[in-house]
Amino acid sequence: MTTETPENDGRLSFMEAVAYVMQRKRPVFAAMPVFGDRSDDENQTAEGAKVFIIEPDPEEDGGDWQMRFIAGPFFSAAYAANEVLAPEDVPGSVRDLRFMPTHVEDDWFTDQIQILIQKLVQGANIDAQMPDYRSAPATRAPAPMPCSPSPLSGATASPEPRSPSTAAAMLESSSLHRSAR
Repeated sequence: MTTETPENDGRLSFMEAVAYVMQRKRPVFAAMPVFGDRSDDENQTAEGAKVFIIEPDPEEDGGDWQMRFIAGPFFSAAYAANEVLAPEDVPGSVRDLRFMPTHVEDDWFTDQIQILIQKLVQGANIDAQMPDYRSAPATRAPAPMPCSPSPLSGATASPEPRSPSTAAAMLESSSLHRSAR
């Protein structure tokens, strides 16, 4: 019996992921849960997720890669972020994540974030136990909370250009939601 460790669990370091994308011209992804205001509640559940997809840059003929950053609450079609970052704009904290090779289609970026993650996991051909969100009955999501840099209710599912410093701040934040001040 083998024991899986972070080094042999099939995920790639950031540098290995970039090399994979450049050599095979296929995307890789990492996803992380996002919790609301931190509390001492041990039963606290994730409110949303951040998804990072490294993919070949369609603007460059075989030369470079880009990172798509998508974040949002679960069970909502509005994203808090849906951006494409150039390699030099990827924050150091993202470079510490581990990535899985996957398959992705452009129309997936209009799905709710939990469905996007489900499709990315299926595209990775890994045996993960995930609920079937696509077949689940539709429920109304809680009202969106203010989010920086734009309110969730005004966010769209298409990438919007943002300054690298704004995108980096959102990538570095531990929460999707920030209280309005």
